[in-house]
Amino acid sequence: MSTDSAVSAAPSGAGTGRVLRGAAFPSVAGVFVVFLAASSVPSPLYPVYQQQWHFSAWVLTVVFALYVVGLLGSLLVVGALSDHIGRRPVLAAAIALETVALVLFLTAGNVVALAAARVLQGIATGAATTTLSATLVDLEPSHARGRAGVVTSVAPLTGLALGALGSGVLVEFGPAPTRLVYALLLGAMLVAGALTAFLPETSPRRPGAVASLRPRVALPAHLRADIVPVVPTMIASWALAGLFLSLGPSVAAQLLGLRSHLAGGIVVTLLAGTGALTVAVLRSRSASSLLAPSSALLGLGVLTALAGIMADLVWLAAGGTVVAGAGLGASVLAAFGTFATIARPHERSAVFASVNIINYLGNSVPAVLGGIAVTALGLRTATEIYALAIVVIVSAAFLLRLNQIRVRRRPAPATGG
Repeated sequence: MSTDSAVSAAPSGAGTGRVLRGAAFPSVAGVFVVFLAASSVPSPLYPVYQQQWHFSAWVLTVVFALYVVGLLGSLLVVGALSDHIGRRPVLAAAIALETVALVLFLTAGNVVALAAARVLQGIATGAATTTLSATLVDLEPSHARGRAGVVTSVAPLTGLALGALGSGVLVEFGPAPTRLVYALLLGAMLVAGALTAFLPETSPRRPGAVASLRPRVALPAHLRADIVPVVPTMIASWALAGLFLSLGPSVAAQLLGLRSHLAGGIVVTLLAGTGALTVAVLRSRSASSLLAPSSALLGLGVLTALAGIMADLVWLAAGGTVVAGAGLGASVLAAFGTFATIARPHERSAVFASVNIINYLGNSVPAVLGGIAVTALGLRTATEIYALAIVVIVSAAFLLRLNQIRVRRRPAPATGG
């Protein structure tokens, strides 16, 4: 019986069967979206927390960065664990920890509790995203090669957009703005746990689980030539995402005069939602063909959005955000499409862990520096500096990519006879 159509037998006495592999792929994609939605939900709530608990912009970005610290620690320690003990145990543990974090969010009464919840959420998200990325590649149908790379690219952006928008809507129109959204997420996590219990295991147990917990950042030597050219665009795109997730709602409220809490969610959704739509539209394009255009779109979009902020033109800032979102989606698709194609089965979890470490360092370090700059220089000046730094990085990435293309097209020197 084919593994694509067979239902794996349940453990003796369990009384249930595993889900079909065809249904497992969209189930894993759905869990991926839920995890990233949970990670972006606090963004529209940050101004509410600031008003209630009276903390400064740099404290806000530190809270944001603590999430990334937890996530990076998780990637470093357990990023490759599912390659050794299986995907399902690691994913189940991540869901359990995310549930604890959501309970903390639900009951938080001060910034210390909020920070603790974000750290736990970061740890859970780090363990989950790497495992989910590897699982999607494991479950990819043989007749649809490349689908895992597309889903791994679109799911995080879709989750970020839905989480921020849903949170903004509930904060603006729903009761208990700092409670209801987390209660709904708890229900979603229970569903995710149930789905995980019925997933087929796609990674056989291998020795070396304890050794894999030793923190390290490494990429197999045979992959580096394909990965290194992608890194500058990855850093720039996730630095942009970090700006929007941490300071985006404050920029909308204080610099553009959009005082509605819903506006904070829309700001993130314009960027991440456009990115997700871009991935869907460009999914058939080769990863290598997207590197230069993604850098160009990021740079153009950031400059346009910055012009809108400086001129107090909401429509121009929104248009620039949409263009930057297209660049974000193209860059994420180029990156994960490359990694999903070149990583060998026993390397997948470790490779995605290393890649996510690069992404989230680009996401967190600039965001923290931006928060410090807001306190020292003011929100407008800090935003301008942050945006221009991103433009410099994507310009360098664009030029490097053009040079790489030129070198590859250069004819090889003739050898003497």
